[in-house]
Amino acid sequence: MNHNYLVIGASSGIGASLADQLAENHQVFGTFHHNQITNSKVKGFYYEAGQPLKVESLPDVIHGIAYCPGTIQLKPFARISPEMIQQDLMINVTSAVQCIQAVLPRLKAAENASIVLFSTVAVQTGFNFHSLVSISKGAIEGLTRALAAELAPKIRVNAIAPSLTQTPLAGNLLDSSEKIENNAQRHPLRKIGNPEEIASLAAYLLQPNSSWMTGQILKVDGGISTLKI
Repeated sequence: MNHNYLVIGASSGIGASLADQLAENHQVFGTFHHNQITNSKVKGFYYEAGQPLKVESLPDVIHGIAYCPGTIQLKPFARISPEMIQQDLMINVTSAVQCIQAVLPRLKAAENASIVLFSTVAVQTGFNFHSLVSISKGAIEGLTRALAAELAPKIRVNAIAPSLTQTPLAGNLLDSSEKIENNAQRHPLRKIGNPEEIASLAAYLLQPNSSWMTGQILKVDGGISTLKI
């Protein structure tokens, strides 16, 4: 069955891969900010975090939304400013809430709708210099569970918590072969995540074959959160 999906942040990284995968069998709408969407099957429109999401061009029924924008600012705790916290929360949390609220009537019009959000492995596993991202993504995990309870049984809500993934967002952390290898060796599976794998899980969570899953935080992290080898 052909469904309608909305991917916020569909022009690069995990969001672009997710939009590509869904567009093989469904109608996909995607937002872009800095980069244009290159897949002609994805109906793109501009969106800037913190601004109202323009839903006029969307169909009356949306079967799923994924909110993919994020930030990675690794700083010592003593150097975190209130402005940094506000900026991180705006991109990671406030805008996600605004987008979901904007399309909620369209999600409620679907028989089995789904929301997918993104956290990070750093929320449940403490890492040095990850306080800033853990603040905002910790809020996303709380939102995932609370919203899943509030919207059940009509709408499912789940989140994915990846470790370091080869995307433009993580570019400054993986901009040399040495950095890639050093980060790969921190993970039990000895490799960095790739956006296609993360997107495959997001696509599964959006579609009806995951219809008995809600309120979950799924770790896709090369084993770093649970294994010591």
